[in-house]
Amino acid sequence: MSSTAEIMARCQGLFEDLNYSDARAWKAKVPGRKVVGFLPVYVPLEMVHAAGCLPLGIFGGGDQLEVIHGDAYYQSYICRIPRSTIELGVTGRLDFVDGMLFPFVCDVIRNLSGIWKMMFPNVWTKFFDTPQNFDSSIGGTYYVHELQELREGLENLTGRKITDDDLRRSIKLYNENRRLIREVYAFRAREPWRAPTSEVYVIMRAGLMMEVEEHNQILRDYMDAAAREDRPQRDNVRVAIYGSFCEQPPLNLIKSVEMAGCYVVDDDYSLVNRFLTEDVPTDGDPLAALAETYLKHSVETSCKYVPKEEDKGKFHVESVRKSGAEGVIYATPSFCDPALLDRPMIAHRLTEAGIPHINFKYAENSGQMQPIREQAGTFADSLKLWS
Repeated sequence: MSSTAEIMARCQGLFEDLNYSDARAWKAKVPGRKVVGFLPVYVPLEMVHAAGCLPLGIFGGGDQLEVIHGDAYYQSYICRIPRSTIELGVTGRLDFVDGMLFPFVCDVIRNLSGIWKMMFPNVWTKFFDTPQNFDSSIGGTYYVHELQELREGLENLTGRKITDDDLRRSIKLYNENRRLIREVYAFRAREPWRAPTSEVYVIMRAGLMMEVEEHNQILRDYMDAAAREDRPQRDNVRVAIYGSFCEQPPLNLIKSVEMAGCYVVDDDYSLVNRFLTEDVPTDGDPLAALAETYLKHSVETSCKYVPKEEDKGKFHVESVRKSGAEGVIYATPSFCDPALLDRPMIAHRLTEAGIPHINFKYAENSGQMQPIREQAGTFADSLKLWS
């Protein structure tokens, strides 16, 4: 694909398709293929790929899905993503999915894994836990056992063994994927007018719904095309957006922030395929390599324990400095306990570092964007006038 318009047409189609037509076609193409869905924030996609399965990102129904049945399974005072995910299931949109992974984010997502087992007993369902102790001998040992359990579950699902060489090949592919994603993010931070976040976000979301090999090529094509195209540079301020690591915002929210005069140069959207910040070694035991990389080289987010209180928020301050952001918008899904608990602590650290910040809440189906646009616009003006 030679232009950003062609790339965006492909990715936008995947992003908007709640029937997952491409994944259905991938499965139907070869008899015996399996599709394994996963929720945010992180699962080791290498494991699913090495099993010969397609990892399929399930990020709720967004603003395109009316939740009717899902409300019967969850109370109203929690975030929307579990209710819309159930809606996807009971309306048959996920009837082709053979397995589902529910990573540890919070109690709500953990409990969703149990509900899914009851509702869809023929689907292999696993709650995938990650360590909160970052000592290699404790958390690392635990995580290797968890990865081995995942490996065995995938082997039972597919009827084939996953060899260490299978894992190493998959790790190599995903190392390349993460490297290219880092390049895209660095390119956006340098020249955000050439790579608006409303495009980058859709490309990243689409990448969790296609084969990794195709996504790698799309990332290369996008950087080449965006660098060639002549796009006007505006007098926008540079901001980072944090707090949106699980339930994703509607695309119109991102566009509204951009229209308010902001270039988004850092974010924590759809972290799955950039949760690990460095390459996973491809020599030695691949499970140990995945575990050690998670412990030592992964992003800080609200579903990860930070052992020292004085370290809380340092990751965000360093990310702001690295990206050249002038301020931070802390955008949190309504009723997201992990993000709302973190917000005052991170805001305190940002204040200490002299970084201006504002916050607001949203839901994945938020429709009224004018208040958000006004807040972001006022913030942008204040940064221009007083920073």
